[in-house]
Amino acid sequence: MDLSTAKWYKSKFSGDTGGHCVEVANNLRGVVAVRDSKRPSATVLVTTRAGWCQFVDDLKTGCFILNRKLVY
Repeated sequence: MDLSTAKWYKSKFSGDTGGHCVEVANNLRGVVAVRDSKRPSATVLVTTRAGWCQFVDDLKTGCFILNRKLVY
């Protein structure tokens, strides 16, 4: 996938974490891309907009717990 037109941003709530942030590009047609800000040339996760929205909604409702098991 060509990500040359991706406009990457991070949350304004990230603060000064020494570059340890997730960056998201949502200007791509039909998909959302996610990458590690300290390793921008590493593998990028690409998902559908619907998949991204579901992930964000799940984060907001707290369905993920620290041991990475999904809880509903």
